[in-house]
Amino acid sequence: MATINVYEQYFKAEGTFNEVERKAVNVMLVSDSEAGQIRYELMVSFFPHRSEDDFAISYDACFSKVLHEAAGRRSRKREEALLATLRDEANKLASENGASIFWDYPLIEARRG
Repeated sequence: MATINVYEQYFKAEGTFNEVERKAVNVMLVSDSEAGQIRYELMVSFFPHRSEDDFAISYDACFSKVLHEAAGRRSRKREEALLATLRDEANKLASENGASIFWDYPLIEARRG
């Protein structure tokens, strides 16, 4: 199985999970492929971000959603289409779990794989 981080970026965020305030989020689009099947999954992981260099991810506040799964392989066109809807999907996932993502406040530059 080949797993690739198609997109990853950290943003300021707001939410409380397990009585711990979270002030940042890691947003990722991950692709997994195996035996002619491709799967794209959105993942958001909220973490405390207690200082400028605190990027310790909390796995108790990680949520995911499969955006696409089908026969095939990685496609740049499909990835661009998924990235175009990424913010809306991430906002839904955050909102469903009582959190917010502040897209205007990135903590690092986007990484593409």
